[in-house]
Amino acid sequence: MQDPSVAPVALQRTAAHPRRSAWTPARIGLYAFLLTAAVFFLFPLYVMLITSVKPMEEIRLGNLFSLPVRITLEPWATAWSSACTGLQCEGIQGGFFNSVAIVVPSTILSILVGALNGYALSFWKPRGGSLLFGILLLGAFVPYQVIMFPLVRAFAAVSLFGTLPGIVLIHTIFGMPVMTLLFRNYYTSIPNELFKAARIDGGGFWRIFLQLMLPMSLPILVVAVIMQVTGIWNDFILGLVFAGRDHLPMTVQLNNIINTTTGERLYNVNMAATVLTSLVPLLIYLVSGRWFVRGIAAGAVKG
Repeated sequence: MQDPSVAPVALQRTAAHPRRSAWTPARIGLYAFLLTAAVFFLFPLYVMLITSVKPMEEIRLGNLFSLPVRITLEPWATAWSSACTGLQCEGIQGGFFNSVAIVVPSTILSILVGALNGYALSFWKPRGGSLLFGILLLGAFVPYQVIMFPLVRAFAAVSLFGTLPGIVLIHTIFGMPVMTLLFRNYYTSIPNELFKAARIDGGGFWRIFLQLMLPMSLPILVVAVIMQVTGIWNDFILGLVFAGRDHLPMTVQLNNIINTTTGERLYNVNMAATVLTSLVPLLIYLVSGRWFVRGIAAGAVKG
């Protein structure tokens, strides 16, 4: 049986602290801002999607925002396999496989080098390590255009210009500063006692890194993979300059399709090619977005 003295106490608390309304002005403003931002970013995607499934007869009517009367997937097939990228009409599929061939090794190498640098600068503290870290951070803020010509001359001198290893090395170099920063800040959040215990147990540089640090680096590894894959996949200028004709990434092929001057300008094919090019980073964000937030919270911005 309930104590009769409990009810007056509960009533007093309710009277002293009235329940707040769920729809406060601040919350209404927040939801209004989020809704406006969502519309702002999703509206171009809506236009691209509906245009990509419209036949050219409907597009010529000028109803940009209307839903298609007749849905067709022919523009998608054309964009993938037979759209003209200059003199060749092989679609954007070649650029897709080129992008995969560039992204996979570039992501692995840049993350591995960045993790090694961050691990060494956090725990082993070599002589001049602070100076080296400052130089690496400075490299993250140097615009590509400033050192483009010297890099072209240097890569041409060693026969790497216009080759697949060359463009992979370029992305590894430009990704190393940010990766070093991420892993160094993450490793500084790990208790130093774990490293000292591993040293007492006889662990060396590589054993501690491979058996202790890497297994503990899963959150920041996810962040690094998302950043590198999306950054390298969306790159245009480095792929245009350093990849060569045989290894042009998907973004460069997309530019060639849209800017081709031969024949009729097929807006539905252009939109389909644009969506196809953006599918990989879009899927990565949708699938692993929560892991990205967890990785950032786990130490990506600490130190």
